[in-house]
Amino acid sequence: MTTAFVLGNGVSRKGIELSTLRRWGKIYGCNALYREFEPDVLVATDRPIAEQIQQSGYSLEHRFYTRKPMTGQGAWEIPKDIWGFSSGPVAVNLAAIDGNLRIYMLGFDMGPSATGLFNNVYADTEFYKTSAANPTFSGNWARQIIDTAKKYSQVEFVRVEGTTTAKIPKFDHVTNLKHMPIDEFLNLYK
Repeated sequence: MTTAFVLGNGVSRKGIELSTLRRWGKIYGCNALYREFEPDVLVATDRPIAEQIQQSGYSLEHRFYTRKPMTGQGAWEIPKDIWGFSSGPVAVNLAAIDGNLRIYMLGFDMGPSATGLFNNVYADTEFYKTSAANPTFSGNWARQIIDTAKKYSQVEFVRVEGTTTAKIPKFDHVTNLKHMPIDEFLNLYK
């Protein structure tokens, strides 16, 4: 069985040694992840950060997807059927399109931080809200992940949950979408 790890940027993924995941499967990531780690596939749907990634030269040497690739920068266009999805759900889709049969979603907190505010490891950096901002609405992310799980019914999706991971009741009705405490995940993938 092929395994993939899709890294959202919720704070629950802090403390996971990302480089150790490589021996277990492909790594997909979003947005500013490229500043500190090079996943196998990177996605950015928001134009300002997508352009910065391309202008940095990253997309000339790495597999990078965005909605509107800049000419000559090596970026790939997001497939039309998921073109309107957000970065995290696009990355989950790409992991399924690539044929992975088990996809772990890490840092898909989809709710506020422990203090009730913006939950993102890149808060207070360029292109991101401040850590004192209100949380980002995540209803569209939930819907897009549910649509993906239904479309790829042969794939097992596992949402790794930490203390800042929001409960999404709609996920409970998706038979191939499981939940795993972060401690259990860390025991499996050391």
